[in-house]
Amino acid sequence: MDVRRSLLVSLVLILLAVPLCAADRPLLVCYGDSITAGLGLQSTQAFPAALQRDLDRRGFRYKVTNMGTSGATTKDAAASLRSILALHPAVVIVEFGGNDGLRGLPLDLTRRNLDQVLDAFEAAHIKVLLAGITLPPNYGPDYIHSFDQVFRDLAQKHHVAFVPMIYKDLVSVPGSIQADGIHPTAKGSEIIANTLLPALKPLLNNR
Repeated sequence: MDVRRSLLVSLVLILLAVPLCAADRPLLVCYGDSITAGLGLQSTQAFPAALQRDLDRRGFRYKVTNMGTSGATTKDAAASLRSILALHPAVVIVEFGGNDGLRGLPLDLTRRNLDQVLDAFEAAHIKVLLAGITLPPNYGPDYIHSFDQVFRDLAQKHHVAFVPMIYKDLVSVPGSIQADGIHPTAKGSEIIANTLLPALKPLLNNR
C-alpha cells in the first residue's frame, strides 16, 4: 500500500511540474496581422508555430505565442499594446503595416503608430524584431519606396533587429503563397520562420 501511495504521489508531482516548467520558459510574442495569424491555415501551420518548432529543435527554450489578428493595421497594433505588455514577453516580433499599405493609408500615420509600438516595448525593456513587408508593383515605385523606408527608418531609430522583407525567401518558391496571392501557405510559413530566425537568434538566450 505504501508503494502504491508513493507512486501516486510521484505521479502527481510530475504532473504538477510540467506546467511549472512551461511557465518558466520566456515568452516570445508574434504580434501582427493576418500573416502572423495564419489566415486560411490551421494554427499549427502559421509561422509562429513553425518558429516554435525551429526554436525547439535548436534548444531555445522559449514559448512562442501567436497574437496575430487578421485585418489589423498599425492603428490596431498601437491600440492593443496594453494586452501585449500585460503578457510580460521577453521578445516580440512586430509584423504590421501591410494592411496600411494595401489600403493606401497615409504613411505618416503608419510611421507614428509603429513608432508608438516600438517606444512602448523599448520602455518596457522588451527585445524587438521588426518584420517589414513591401507592396505589389501596381502601387507605384514612389509610394512603395516611401512605404519601405518607414520600416528602415524606425529600425534605425529604435536600434531593433530588423528583417526588411518578411517574404524575401518565398516569393520565388512554388506553393508558398495561397490562391489569394497575399498570404503564405503552410510551406510559406515554414520559410518565413527560417527567414526570421537569423535576426531573431541574437535576441535569445540558449537555455
